[in-house]
Parts: sequence; C-alpha cells; structure tokens
Amino acid sequence: MRSDSLPTTICQERKKDPIEMFHSGQLVKVCAPMVRYSKLAFRTLVRKYSCDLCYTPMIIAADFVRSIKARDSEFTTNQGDCPLIVQFAANDARLLSDAALLVCPYANGIDINCGCPQRWAMADGYGACLINKPELVHDMVRQVRNRVESPRFSVSIKIRIHDDLARTIDLCRKAEATGVSWITVHGRTVEERHQPVHYDAIKMIKENVSIPIVANGDIRSLKEAENVWQMTGTDGVMVARGLLTNPAMFAGYEETPLKCIWDWVDISLELGTPFMCFHQHLMYMMEKITSRQEKRVFNALSSTSAVLDYLTDHYGDESLSKSL
Repeated sequence: MRSDSLPTTICQERKKDPIEMFHSGQLVKVCAPMVRYSKLAFRTLVRKYSCDLCYTPMIIAADFVRSIKARDSEFTTNQGDCPLIVQFAANDARLLSDAALLVCPYANGIDINCGCPQRWAMADGYGACLINKPELVHDMVRQVRNRVESPRFSVSIKIRIHDDLARTIDLCRKAEATGVSWITVHGRTVEERHQPVHYDAIKMIKENVSIPIVANGDIRSLKEAENVWQMTGTDGVMVARGLLTNPAMFAGYEETPLKCIWDWVDISLELGTPFMCFHQHLMYMMEKITSRQEKRVFNALSSTSAVLDYLTDHYGDESLSKSL
C-alpha cells in the first residue's frame, strides 16, 4: 500500500465528502471500479475532466489483509486522489473490516462488490452471489461501521438486479436499514451481459429507498449520463467502458481530445505506469480516432519510446497538441 508518505489525517482534511455530493441535487459523475484499469494514473486523468468520484479496482479483501505485497501492488494513492472509494470483494465480515481499517486513513470510504457476475468470483463467494445473502451483507456493513471510528467514512454496495425486482428492492431496504451510505445499481441481472439496461428497475429502486442511488450500465457520453440521471431520478451515474474509450467524457467531449491523450502520457510517465497498462489505455482512447490500419500499427508497438514517437509523428508534438 503506497501513499507517498501521506499523513494519516488526509481524508479528514478533504473538502469533498461523497455523501454530501450525493445530497447536493447535482449529477455526481463517478468512475467505476475496473480491474486493471481504474488505478491511480487513470483516476488522476479522469479527475482532470470533470469526474467527481473515483473507485479503485476491485481488491480481494482477504489477500489485502494477509499480504503486504498485495497491499503494495493493489492500492496506490496520493494527495490529489480524492474523493476516493476502495472497492473490496469479500465474504467475511471480520476480514472486510480489517481491510477497511487499513485503508480508512487514505480513502473516503469502501464499497462492497455485490455485482461482479464472473464465475470465479461467485464460486469463491464474492460479487453478485451476495445479492442473495442479505444477512452476510448486513454483517459486513455492521462490522465496518463498528470498527471504523470516523462517522464520515462511507460504506456502500454495488449490486446487480434480480429477475424478481421485489427481491432487489427488499435487499436495498435491508441494506439501508443496516447503515449503507449509498447503493450503485447495475441495471442487469447476473445472467445478462449485453442486453439493454433496465433503467426502469433502477428508477423503481430509487423510489423505494431514501439513501442515494447511483445508476450504472451502458453510459457512453455526458448527454447519456444526464438522460439516465433524469430518467431514473438517481443521485449519480457510474461509468466504466465509456470512460475507458473517452476519459474526457464527463467534460462533454464526444471523443477523446488530443490534449487528454497527452495528459495521459504525462501522468503515466510521472507515476511510472507499467508499459502494458500505459499502452492498453491508449488503445481504448484512440479507438474512435484511428483507422483500422492505424490500429494495427499502434497496437503492435512494444515500448514507451515507440508509442511516444508514434504520437508525435501522427499528432504533432506535445506542446502543439495541448493547445488544440
């Protein structure tokens, strides 16, 4: 767990409180937890382009608690990385609360992943299987609340919906009664992957609880985010793939601007982002602005210097691009 020698009081000094943001009446724009992708460098980038709240990638709580190596590799932050939510995959209340205690000096809250539909996660008792275990969710939230002393430290959950929406509403009501700060709802069932998002279900959930609800699923532009926010009556929207392909989406850009690409280069070099991650993000960002042939060439590059040469040759030098 690397925090650039941050003082342990940093989160108490942060001005932006996510819970207050959700009660502001304004659209709260959220970067989703994305395995391999929503790490410090990418969070730094989207914050430059009107993202209000960022999540870490999903972290296995048990590994995080038991392994210093896991902590150092899975959680890196700095003073500008706020407000920040650390998402954990957990199936044990004690281990989750142990993990929460480790990150609470450096984050605004934790989120329990109750929505990951991948088979390995569900087989290990993580992710979307938890929507069928409200008692375990209750116990995990309660233990975090009892052990983390800061009243401003949030505990949220991210869920998928049931085929029978009444079960999801019941789950959300129970979570609210337990003290969950807010709930993010991905508007698909566990079995659904690319089917249309059930925004009507998210709206119904919002109408049946008093805590903030965040809508998630297939949002790829600021206009779509605003439409979903208004359609569902929710308090915020969470975006994953839309931000990967266009990190400037929340600032109103329809496609990734060149300035954003060069900002990513600067941030990645400054923070020492591994080449594979650096390159993969650029592949996503340039998806809509490159031809098929250009993609083949760019995707085959194998070093940071080769990528920088390509960008300079095709899009001008950095100083020129930043003026565009």
